Amino acid sequence: MAIPNYQNIMLPLLKYAVDGREHSMREAIGALADQFNLSEDERKELLPSGQQPLFDNRVGWARTYLKKAGLLAAPKRGYFEITEQGINVTRQPLREIDVRFLNQFPDFINFKSSKKPDDNVITEFDEISEKTPQESIELGYQKIRQELEIDLINRVKNISPEFFERLVIDLLIKMGYGGSRRDAGKAIGKSGDGGIDGIIKEDKLGLDVVYIQAKRWNTNVIGRPEIQKFVGALYGQRAKKGVFITTSSFSQEAKNYLSDIDIKVVLIDGQELAQLMIDNNVGISTVSIYEIKNIDSDYFIDS
Repeated sequence: MAIPNYQNIMLPLLKYAVDGREHSMREAIGALADQFNLSEDERKELLPSGQQPLFDNRVGWARTYLKKAGLLAAPKRGYFEITEQGINVTRQPLREIDVRFLNQFPDFINFKSSKKPDDNVITEFDEISEKTPQESIELGYQKIRQELEIDLINRVKNISPEFFERLVIDLLIKMGYGGSRRDAGKAIGKSGDGGIDGIIKEDKLGLDVVYIQAKRWNTNVIGRPEIQKFVGALYGQRAKKGVFITTSSFSQEAKNYLSDIDIKVVLIDGQELAQLMIDNNVGISTVSIYEIKNIDSDYFIDS
């Protein structure tokens, strides 16, 4: 079955704690995953950021909302237990618990009213959304990033070949290649050896080198012949490593060809180029920074 949203998890989580014992979040997540018959892939599915399993995050937010309503308590870090008020709720013939249901509890109303007046839209969103607040933030971030990738590669496709050469240098240096910028500037674009645009140090000491091919194309798909030409040039130099960078894309035949050769060649298409530029802050600037914070439970341990 599909991974349940955090509101659908609230009632099963509350009933799980009805025995009155302290329960760890880890054991609760496992028990609820079994109850919802989640597959291994569903249990391992991650948030867009890749930093936490999606189901774990939703169980965490279900617990948070139940705590805000006074139905669960947190006796110590990573554990929870049901309250008397929570036990009374489980005695009702309920089919589900959602944010609207929690609005009857004063503690939850106080939690919501602690938000600024301008946050009414957020409150209404909480009541109808199937996603946790953290999921909504991460999905919003991913959408902004995807739009930035599209805008970025369109801009790169329209710069001059000389500017593209400098962009490649800046990116490789930010990624830790090329030694100094002066060394990289000398290497890229100076080879002139059929199929090779430049040679750059793999590390700052120059213990190994990487051969570069860069194609600033608007629409052309890079096919197998272009990759074969590059690989042939690498063999001619007795090179072991190469990187082919393009603003376009690579055909499946071109990708398949590389699995049959000994030389290590990395293909970077327009989409990945844009992603690398964003990750390494090349050609972009930061507009806003948002920090997601949590209580440091260790700080409040009275020794």
